[in-house]
Amino acid sequence: MNNDILIALFSFSGTLLGTIGGIIASNRLTVYRISLLEKKVEKHNNLVERMVKVEDSAKSAHRRIDDLRRLNDE
Repeated sequence: MNNDILIALFSFSGTLLGTIGGIIASNRLTVYRISLLEKKVEKHNNLVERMVKVEDSAKSAHRRIDDLRRLNDE
């Protein structure tokens, strides 16, 4: 086999392996970052749900305070 053809094949295989390796590494990093973002979104959603409960509790407390004030005024 001609040396030029052999060198070209080695170069092509090296380029191919490097490209595939880069794609795999990039894909792993993307999947990792997406999983981190999903965790952050889950924390945010939990916070929103907790704040809704706190707001409902505060409304209830304000109603009870208003009722107590009305009873005191009577």
